[in-house]
Amino acid sequence: MSALALSPLADAVAASLLPPAAQPAAAARLGLADLSLTPRHGCKGPGAADWLAAHGLPVPAAPNSWLALDGGGLIARLGLTEFLVEGPAALIAGLMAAPRGPGVYPVLRQDAALLLAGSQLDALLRQTCNVNFRPLDLAARPLLLTNMVGVAVVALPGPDRCRLWCDGSYGPYLWDTLLGIAVELGGGAVAASALPSP
Repeated sequence: MSALALSPLADAVAASLLPPAAQPAAAARLGLADLSLTPRHGCKGPGAADWLAAHGLPVPAAPNSWLALDGGGLIARLGLTEFLVEGPAALIAGLMAAPRGPGVYPVLRQDAALLLAGSQLDALLRQTCNVNFRPLDLAARPLLLTNMVGVAVVALPGPDRCRLWCDGSYGPYLWDTLLGIAVELGGGAVAASALPSP
């Protein structure tokens, strides 16, 4: 089984991915990429922050914020005691295999994860999201729980990109809807490697 077949967006991506030669131009305008296969781990509970810190991870101080991880990836604080960690497979495997501390409960993460980037990103967000990201202080590394085309998403806005996570069962609808708008704006479905590095 290929890695693509494990993504909740596998069929949608296979049907819409642009040829490699066309991806750079589309990505410059508005690229949409599937990151659903990025290794991730979720946990929550009153002991979660201390447990993550004991495993050498930086813990965001405020809810709805995130921090970058050394070696790649991120840790997001989704609430007072709930966390999402994305990063290298070895890191995630280590967390999943580690004994749970008191007050630490695993959270099954079967998200569809998307990355949007390009010069037309603001135009797409204005059409699809009920939150204006522009006034946000990106230096504070905000994380938003909002709706996008009727789907509850976690959004991580950046200066030229936006990461999204949603329930995997809504992923194909979100992908198709965002892709339709991206194509109207001159973009399309691309591999994540076609999008500019942060």
